[in-house]
Amino acid sequence: MKIALVGATGFVGSAILNEALDRGMDVTAIVRHPQKLKAQHHLTIVKGDVMDADKLSEAFKGNDAVVSAYNAGWTNPDLYNEFLKGSKSIQEAVKRSGVKRYLVIGGAGSLFVAPGRQLVDSPEFPDAWKPGALSARDYLNSLKIEKELDWTFISPAIEMNEGNPGERTGTYRTGLENPVFDANHKSYISVYDLAVAVVDEVETSKHIRQRFTVGY
Repeated sequence: MKIALVGATGFVGSAILNEALDRGMDVTAIVRHPQKLKAQHHLTIVKGDVMDADKLSEAFKGNDAVVSAYNAGWTNPDLYNEFLKGSKSIQEAVKRSGVKRYLVIGGAGSLFVAPGRQLVDSPEFPDAWKPGALSARDYLNSLKIEKELDWTFISPAIEMNEGNPGERTGTYRTGLENPVFDANHKSYISVYDLAVAVVDEVETSKHIRQRFTVGY
């Protein structure tokens, strides 16, 4: 398969990149800083700006799927607006490219932890994470009315730590609107097993026009 990957040098994007390449996929990596990636077999590196839908669409053409691991930056003072604007630009570029399959890595904040209550609205949800979580939630809501693309929105588990990324086990469980908890009521996934789930979804297309989530 051939995929275009936005944000291939980020925490999540780099794990997806390695998982896809390990499976023999041809990957076009669209990144702001190409020097961060090493040339290798099956990898095409393209310098791109998520706000430039015209150039993005050219990079997307000919691929079987586009995967967006776009992150506007957790310390970005305009994170909320830039994530929404960038994500909608990527979505428009996918449409222009003629590719139908579009996968978005979002956050866990929009998962429902009680009837009618999402994680981001919980009192204990950290304020520092709210701009990113709210923008991802609002983008998911806008994506739900998308009729042209075969989209999938993937929420990681509640806990996925960049400082402690975990290991690749190749196993995970899935849910739809609610977090996946283990026997100890912990919702956790390593970034590598999130990548496994993302690439599995690229290959199988089990969640067309749905959000799903993963955990152990």
